[in-house]
Amino acid sequence: MNFAAIPSPTTSVWHLLGLPIRAYALCIVLGIVVAVLLMEQRLRHRGVAPWASLDMAVWAVPFGIIGARVYHLITSPGDYFGAGGDPIRALYIWEGGLGIWGAVAGGALGAWIAARQLGLPFAIFADTLAPALPVAQAIGRFGNWFNNELYGKATTLPWGLRVHDMDTSNPGHATVIDGEAVTKAGLYHPTFLYEAIWDLGAAGLVWALDRKYKFGRGRAFALYVMAYTAGRFWIEMLRIDEATKVFGVRLNVFTAVVVFVCALVYFLVVRGPRAYVVPDDAPETALPAESGSDVSSVDVTEAGTEPQRAPKSYQVVSESRFEAYRSTGVLPPDSEADVALEVAAGAHPHDAADPAGPAGVGEAVLATGAAAGSEPKNSGDAETPASRPATDEK
Repeated sequence: MNFAAIPSPTTSVWHLLGLPIRAYALCIVLGIVVAVLLMEQRLRHRGVAPWASLDMAVWAVPFGIIGARVYHLITSPGDYFGAGGDPIRALYIWEGGLGIWGAVAGGALGAWIAARQLGLPFAIFADTLAPALPVAQAIGRFGNWFNNELYGKATTLPWGLRVHDMDTSNPGHATVIDGEAVTKAGLYHPTFLYEAIWDLGAAGLVWALDRKYKFGRGRAFALYVMAYTAGRFWIEMLRIDEATKVFGVRLNVFTAVVVFVCALVYFLVVRGPRAYVVPDDAPETALPAESGSDVSSVDVTEAGTEPQRAPKSYQVVSESRFEAYRSTGVLPPDSEADVALEVAAGAHPHDAADPAGPAGVGEAVLATGAAAGSEPKNSGDAETPASRPATDEK
């Protein structure tokens, strides 16, 4: 007997007051909560108002779950459609079967809708989520462990996984004979654990590199995609559960390769600094001490104060202007260099009130983010709100 083998649970569903409590669902929900909390902190560091992550989750989570299930049904239709299939089981997501590729696609659509509603660049959501999403995936993989599913090939390694034969007539429970839970013969690669560990490693890698290089324009998310698909490629090769195959190879293997290449191309081609945002009506001069007017929909009462309520819209600013605003509550004027950085980070080059674009910067600057164009205004010219770049959703 191999005493070092990894055991598997015999039960994945419990009943409380007649309601089923499913381990798979608990793992998914816990992963979502952790990802939202991690994303929330990263959004705050970009200037986004508190709990915008919840606004994103309200849209992204349902879209992500639907997308994940649709992808699973497309790539593994045998259990649901055709001869011997049971179509109603397509709705039973608690039994497992959520494809990550569909989850990312569906979740991205939901996040894009949320970004539009909040007036934020979509890339900010993507980059702040980048290290949080693999943490959620790592937690979610333990739902597969509870379900005794998605294990790999047989192995003699000491960390092999014992897999129970689950009772189809009593879902969520192992088959029991003579009082003993029945296990499948031999041990199997714990691919759920391989992926969970790989996901945590990917999260650490993205977090560390993003902290060092301050990626913008969705490049942190592209890095996560590359790291995840590299691991998914070899882990997928170990799995033996039913799946659609192309030329004898699991479809998800090809998907991992294609998605990796697309993410790599995006990471290499797209350039731009990290985007920071402040309220679109952020004050550009200090308020008189006796002034009681509410000039901003985000309260900033003293240096370093976090915004207390969400603004109606945001504007993308350079890092230096963002830090100045955080420390003083006053947004300093745009310089030509600031405008170039802001456009490169995703700001819209034209303000509706100023079709010519930010004052003192020519079309070449607006189109490319490079320092070129007309001479800046002299110091006697007062800066107007039209000289601020507006937010663009990318």
